[in-house]
Amino acid sequence: MSKAARAVRAARAGAGAGAGPGPESRPLRAQIPAGGAAPGPPLGPLLGQRGVSIGAFCKDFNERTRDIKPGVPLRVRLRVHPDRSYDLSIGPPPSSYFLKAVAGVERGATRPGHEEVGVVSLKHLYEVALVKQQDPAVALRGTSLPQLVTALVGSARSLGLRVVPRLTAEECAEFQRQRQEQEAAAAQEEEEEGAKKK
Repeated sequence: MSKAARAVRAARAGAGAGAGPGPESRPLRAQIPAGGAAPGPPLGPLLGQRGVSIGAFCKDFNERTRDIKPGVPLRVRLRVHPDRSYDLSIGPPPSSYFLKAVAGVERGATRPGHEEVGVVSLKHLYEVALVKQQDPAVALRGTSLPQLVTALVGSARSLGLRVVPRLTAEECAEFQRQRQEQEAAAAQEEEEEGAKKK
């Protein structure tokens, strides 16, 4: 950093603590599993920097999320006040969580666009969009339902999910059976290559 840049930064810091939002007034955003707030990293350092009692926050968060299935990732927005009190806003899970749950997969594709790990129908995406529309952040933007479904189609494709107009239980079971066969064949190839290298 040059001397001029340091001088400008020092002038801004000294002249106007009220000139812009400082780190205390900016909300903290994190994803925390329901019922899984613990004082360790990454949550502990984030709260410790702001002077928030980590134990009290964890107890408060876990109490508020006790009715939600444990382990569901929740979006959390935390605004810390100068007196070290805080406002906690807990949002719904991210879209990727819903899409993976609907498709019945644990994780997305390692190479999206080249491999498909699951299949979802437009009806599933519509139902996810209805849930997402209740999110205050989405409602604040005024996103319409068709726009949400379009965004979810893109999210599904980036996870390696095939989007189809209609999906029957038989088609879904057939796709999952084919996917398991492909994974088993790929694992067997890796074992054979590993044995050849030894």
